Amino acid sequence: MTTTMAPEETLDRRISARIGTIVIARHGMPHVDRTVRIDHRGYRDWWANYDLSGLHPDEKPPEKLLRLAEASDVIYASTLQRAIHTAQMVAGGREIITDPVFVEAPLPPPPIWGNRSPGAWGVWARAAWMLGRHEGGESREDAELRAEAAVATLTAQALRGQNVLLCAHGWFNRMMRPVLRRQGWREVEDCGDYYWSHRRYEK
Repeated sequence: MTTTMAPEETLDRRISARIGTIVIARHGMPHVDRTVRIDHRGYRDWWANYDLSGLHPDEKPPEKLLRLAEASDVIYASTLQRAIHTAQMVAGGREIITDPVFVEAPLPPPPIWGNRSPGAWGVWARAAWMLGRHEGGESREDAELRAEAAVATLTAQALRGQNVLLCAHGWFNRMMRPVLRRQGWREVEDCGDYYWSHRRYEK
């Protein structure tokens, strides 16, 4: 059996192969009423409506995110409307790839007494979910596995030299961070976790 070395120019191209960046953004402010006070059953209905809602008509994307979108080769969004609407507002008419792997982690509210704001219910629901309550839906462990699959989707493009932008959700974006760190991606820009925020990663 004979072996042949790759030409030096081929090796040089491999060594200098470009790795793209990954930008993970949170959606803009959804068009929902947060002033209501509801019980745990009402919160289920409120959250279902939230998942169907686009962004508030007054929302505008920040210039920084627009520039990052312009520099992106691939733009992803979850299949929830608030993420799709966000991606559409920054994509400038370019193609958006939607994938359910990026949807928000679930928020089943615990059956506790009292009327609360949606924000307060969100805190109770997330705490209960983190402690293991999922009511037959996606568990924390399942969502962590999904976060690994989501990161694999993003890194597959970035490792080919593509700059990637994802428009997704607050909590699930957090769940992807430790996966990215374990794989050697560095967070080089941190713009927080509020609406329209983003974080940028390089390898």
